[in-house]
Amino acid sequence: MSDALTVALAVAVAFVAVVALVPVAIRVAWRTRFLDTPFKYKTHLRPTPYLGGAAVVAATVPTAIVFGGIDSGMAWILGGAVLMSIIGTIDDRLMLGPVVRVALEAGLAAALWANGLGWSTFDSDIASLAFTIVWIVGLVNAFNLMDNLDGAAGTVGMVCAAGVGSAALLYGGIAPAALAFALAGACAGFLVYNLSRPSRIFLGDGGSMPIGFVVAAVLMAVSWDDGGFGATAIVAAAPLVGLPILDTTLVMVSRARRGVPLLSGGRDHLTHRLLGLLGTPRRVAVALAAAQAGLCAAGVFLLGAESTWVIAAGIVYIALGALAIMVLDRSPRLRPDAPAMAERAAPPIVAQPARQDLAP
Repeated sequence: MSDALTVALAVAVAFVAVVALVPVAIRVAWRTRFLDTPFKYKTHLRPTPYLGGAAVVAATVPTAIVFGGIDSGMAWILGGAVLMSIIGTIDDRLMLGPVVRVALEAGLAAALWANGLGWSTFDSDIASLAFTIVWIVGLVNAFNLMDNLDGAAGTVGMVCAAGVGSAALLYGGIAPAALAFALAGACAGFLVYNLSRPSRIFLGDGGSMPIGFVVAAVLMAVSWDDGGFGATAIVAAAPLVGLPILDTTLVMVSRARRGVPLLSGGRDHLTHRLLGLLGTPRRVAVALAAAQAGLCAAGVFLLGAESTWVIAAGIVYIALGALAIMVLDRSPRLRPDAPAMAERAAPPIVAQPARQDLAP
């Protein structure tokens, strides 16, 4: 079987598996009252089931094993994805707090590095280990922060995973490619329910955290930097996760400028600003998908380019990112407190019966 057919089957099987598993997850969430209830900055109109992430991971991991196989390296990544899903699901239920989560993420990142799956682009082992921890912790939480609007994290995760899978197929081998493409298919299947009107299930931390972890870990595990790329491999890889990086940076800059606590919740993310402009989560999801697809294409190209081109491209996209942040944070139509068109038209919150699990 060709590699292209293998990853295509991985996408299809993971998609079908999630489409079948999500209704089960919805029923379990309603029966156990594992729900995200609207409050403060959350504007969904009724309690909505969690456990979407459990369905995504339950479909992704077996599919990746079947189509990509498993060795010691893949076992660490797959095991880390399952662990991130468990930690995230517990956090959805009990609120573990950022210190516990970051400590666990950093420990898992160190384990990846110790097993040869981290960044090795610096002359110093300490520097490589430190950046591996920053990379994993940063991207896990960046994807977690993207999960703030119907379709946002699922769409960005789907496109990032497909882009990373393409890079893995070209430079890393079939096992990491199958994992990344299985994740892309699972995210696509989840969006069938998450982008329905109204949304029937959320990813939760139990989904956004393992998505971020798998994307980050596969990017590190693909060994294109063995060809003399050095630290410029990081510059080349960054566009493959460009929107999560942009969103996190935007929130940090915006809150610092406004004197808002960094760890507070709010509606000042990229998605919220686009919602005020585009009007519906589906339109925002399409815009996010198109933008991230372009970034992924650039990243895959840069991973095969000479280091001079990579450095030049890095200067360009950093400048464009800074310009985008300035426009997003200063435009009156995109400011954090601008009410979204969808919210202005939204009906008041009403109580919902406990068994709304299969409502259209």
